[in-house]
Amino acid sequence: MNTPTMCPRFEKAMSILGQRWSGLIIYQLLNGPQRFCTVEAAMPISARVLSERLKDLEQEGIVLRQVYPETPVRIEYSLTEKGLALAPLMKEIEKWGQDWIEIENEKVTNND
Repeated sequence: MNTPTMCPRFEKAMSILGQRWSGLIIYQLLNGPQRFCTVEAAMPISARVLSERLKDLEQEGIVLRQVYPETPVRIEYSLTEKGLALAPLMKEIEKWGQDWIEIENEKVTNND
């Protein structure tokens, strides 16, 4: 009997998106191009880890690193077409979280 195998493309996609912080970085960049410090300020992540994740996402073709030859040099990160294609997925995850995830300090009791 043949055991069904996981689709390699699905497995790779989950590997990319499942890497710690990657999904949140993509979600943050849905707001448009941002500098490193803006992305870093938006989430509790160390600069080293953020730098690593941005490089990983850039290698995957999801994030674009744009260097502006100014003084001082300005670097912005944005989503590529491939990255922007994740927007519907991120919005659905956001909706799912709103519908199904309870945050400890948000528990509401109904006294009716």
